[in-house]
Amino acid sequence: MDKLKVASFFCGCGGTDVGLLGGFDFQGKRYESNNMEIVYANDIDPNACAIFEKNFGVTPDNRDIREVKSNEIPEFDILTGGFPCQSFSIVAQNPLRLGIKDDRGKLFFEMCRVLREKQPKCFIAENVKGILTANKRSAFPLIIKEFEDSGYDVKYSILNSANYGVPQKRERVIIVGFRKDLKIDFTFPELVFEDEDKFVPLSTIIEESVDEKYFFSDRAVAGMMKNRESMNKGRAQDIIKPCNTVGAHLAKVSLNSTDPVLMVDGRYRRFTPREVARIQSFPETFELVGSESVQYRALGNAIPPVMFWYVANAVSKQYPTTE
Repeated sequence: MDKLKVASFFCGCGGTDVGLLGGFDFQGKRYESNNMEIVYANDIDPNACAIFEKNFGVTPDNRDIREVKSNEIPEFDILTGGFPCQSFSIVAQNPLRLGIKDDRGKLFFEMCRVLREKQPKCFIAENVKGILTANKRSAFPLIIKEFEDSGYDVKYSILNSANYGVPQKRERVIIVGFRKDLKIDFTFPELVFEDEDKFVPLSTIIEESVDEKYFFSDRAVAGMMKNRESMNKGRAQDIIKPCNTVGAHLAKVSLNSTDPVLMVDGRYRRFTPREVARIQSFPETFELVGSESVQYRALGNAIPPVMFWYVANAVSKQYPTTE
C-alpha cells in the first residue's frame, strides 16, 4: 500500500507530524511507522517552521493559511491541524476566552474550506479541552457542525497524554472525520495505562546536572515565600508522577506562574528545553534549533508525539484501502 499523504496545517515544530509518521523511539519503546508522509506543511511562525524543516526536510509554507488557495496544495489523503487554540483556552485571560469571536479562533474555518474543496478521505484536528466550554459552550457545536457540513462523519474524544505513556498530564480534544461516503465508524485508540500508578513519572526525563542559569535566584524564591498567601507558591512538581501541562511561556516562567517547575535539593529551577521535549515525548533524535526562548515556545505549543501516534495508528488501521 502506498504511503498516505498528509497535509499538515498549523504544523508548529512538528509534534503532530512526529506522531503521524511514527518510526521513532521514546523511552525504550519503538513506535512503528504509520505509513504516512508529509507532502505539505503550513505555519505562520518562522521560528517553528525552522525547527520543522530541520527535522522533516520539508519547508513549511509560511503564509497566513487564509492566503493559501486549495489548488496550491499538493494532493493529499489526510488533513491534520491543531488550529490555534489560544482563544479557546481556559487560561486565555486577556480578554477572557474569546473563542470563535477572536480571529485566531476562526482559523478552523480554513481547514473546513480546504476540506470542502479538496475532499480528502480523512482529517484529524486537535485543540485544548477548554474549547468544549468556550463561548458558554456555543463554540464547539458550531465547530463540529462546520466539519460535518464539509462532508464528514465526525467523532471527538478528550485524550490525556499520561494515559498513553507520556510523562505529562495534558488533555486535548481530538476530532477525527472520515468522508461520509466511506461510511467509517471511527474508533479512538484504547487507553494504554488506565491506572494512574502505571503512568510514566517525571523522574524518568530529568537531567542530573544542568547549568546554573536554570535555577531561580535566592531573591526570587524569597519574594515568592514572602507573598505566599497571595501567590501561587510555585508549581514544584512531584517527580514520581507525570508533569503538569507545560505551556508556551516556559522561557519566562516564574515561581508565581502556572507553569510547572522543579525543586532539586531544596532549590527551584525551570526545565531545560530538552527536558521539555522529553516531557512532551519527542524522541531524543528530534533536533532543537534557534534560541532557547524559541524552543520553549515551539515545544510548549506542540502536541505530544506519542499520544498522537496512537491516534494516527488508529486512523491508519481504519483508513479505507480502496477508493
